[in-house]
Amino acid sequence: MPLTKPNQQLRRDLKEAAALLKWSGVDLIQAAVRLSEAGQEDEAKELMILALSYQATEDKLAGYAEEVKAGGIVRDRGE
Repeated sequence: MPLTKPNQQLRRDLKEAAALLKWSGVDLIQAAVRLSEAGQEDEAKELMILALSYQATEDKLAGYAEEVKAGGIVRDRGE
């Protein structure tokens, strides 16, 4: 059964948010590498922790998008 328009939008929004987190995490990792190379290991470590939390949240959002696709999560009304 195809997704309703509100559910299609929800899935797109979740996938978009997940992609934004993914690329933000990549940018943070690159910044952490530069900081580490500059001898600022404490700051680099903090950025790596943040990047890993982005990755975990990205995985959750991607999972939610798949649940929407499978019909396990349904939007009742369009927003």
